[in-house]
Amino acid sequence: MSRTFSVLNLLLVGGLLLAACAAPAVPTAEPEAPAAPTSPEVVEVEVEVPADPGSLVIYSGRSESLVAPIIQQFADVTGINVEVRYGSTMEIAAALLEEGANSPADIFYAQDPGGIGAIEDAGLLAPIPADTLAKVAPGFSSPNGAWVGITARARIVVYNTDTLSPADLPADIRGFTDPAWNGRVGLAPTNASFVTMVTGMRQIWGEDETRAWLEGVAANNPVYYSGNGGVVTAVASGEVEVGFVNHYYLYQFLAEQGEGFAARNHYLNNGGPDSLVMVSGAGILANGANQANAQRFLDFMLSAVAQQYFASRTYEYPLVEGVATSSLLVPLAELNIPDISLGALSDMAGTAAIIEEVGMVP
Repeated sequence: MSRTFSVLNLLLVGGLLLAACAAPAVPTAEPEAPAAPTSPEVVEVEVEVPADPGSLVIYSGRSESLVAPIIQQFADVTGINVEVRYGSTMEIAAALLEEGANSPADIFYAQDPGGIGAIEDAGLLAPIPADTLAKVAPGFSSPNGAWVGITARARIVVYNTDTLSPADLPADIRGFTDPAWNGRVGLAPTNASFVTMVTGMRQIWGEDETRAWLEGVAANNPVYYSGNGGVVTAVASGEVEVGFVNHYYLYQFLAEQGEGFAARNHYLNNGGPDSLVMVSGAGILANGANQANAQRFLDFMLSAVAQQYFASRTYEYPLVEGVATSSLLVPLAELNIPDISLGALSDMAGTAAIIEEVGMVP
């Protein structure tokens, strides 16, 4: 907004202040009558006053340790008052489904396509503009344009380097149902990424084979953890020998603890559900009160600054052309990604029910 100030008023106020400062305490003579003042020209002066940048409410299914720094950078750059609610992707999705159109959220930032796909299926997301979707490599956003991919993460098997080499690992995730792996596997059965991988199994293998795999792994007495980070830590310590996680956790541990950290990634890369590349994505809530700021957030997350943050700091795959991927990672183009639409991964609730039925409970 702007305000208009009169130069006449400024001159009059300035004159009064100068007169008050210059006049003696007691006059020595009768002052002469002042001449009639001439009216100066009134000039309009435009002074820009910054507008209120407004607010933004983000529901984040991504962990605070990973994304809080880049969200804070967005807030600092824009001046927008950002509020973030953190939780697991499944918890946040459940909250959004419960709140429905009354949710205060403007953005849902999900760890995986399954969680945000469930919100899309419920009709709670607004369409993403075509020019925003065009910034991301094809196949890494909602097929219907309801959300846009931010980064990609590959599913891998992490193994203990003191006891195993890649040659010791099965060529297919089915091999971990062999009794030889009894007590040696760690996994996070309630983590959204694991649930999404199993949802992909249902699409690729079918319901019966997926249930048989889950039952076979459960029969081998795996050790359950609440998250992927716990799995990687357990593998490196020798508590278990292998784990099913996303690729980027290892590199964070290596950066903190050095090359002596006794775990490494192995890509099965056979085109099955164990080769799934999952997308973290964000969508705008259709009933959000801050639609313009929500769009600004998406644009920022797809900027070179934010994409390079993810590539360099969290070791994820950027999805915007021209951003360098960490040299530590197998190039995305070399991964044998299964031919499955991200839109087919939304039945997280159905998968979670099967996981519970077979007894995979931490």
